Amino acid sequence: MYQGKVRVRVCGILIESDKLLLLRHKGIGEDGFLWSPPGGGVEFEEKAEVALEREFFEETGLSVQVNDFLFTNEYIDLQHHAIELFFKVTKIEGEMKLGIDPELDEQILTDIRFLSMSDIKRLPPTSVHGILSRIRNLKELIELKGYY
Repeated sequence: MYQGKVRVRVCGILIESDKLLLLRHKGIGEDGFLWSPPGGGVEFEEKAEVALEREFFEETGLSVQVNDFLFTNEYIDLQHHAIELFFKVTKIEGEMKLGIDPELDEQILTDIRFLSMSDIKRLPPTSVHGILSRIRNLKELIELKGYY
């Protein structure tokens, strides 16, 4: 559905107890799966912050407050091309659970976890979102600014 098109995506950085919330997506990346922060596509006439609140809830069961805009990342692989807008978010309420992508018949979300940087660094580098290779700790992640 998203192959062969450029998409605008929003992604939320939720850090709790020095761990980052990540979702495992199957069918993306060199290893056939990719750990990435929650988020998704912005719909026509939808503000980025509203899209992130909606996507975060659909994928994680959590309601979040969208805070500061952090950085932009361009993701390209053999099938996908996305311009990703990253925001820091704060959990408002809800119980974390693996959600779904309502636009897809076959679900690509297979796991949800809070991972520490040491957990992330133990994963194959090609199986985690590329932005995570630019940082040594989560403080650096929320301090990133610019276009990557």
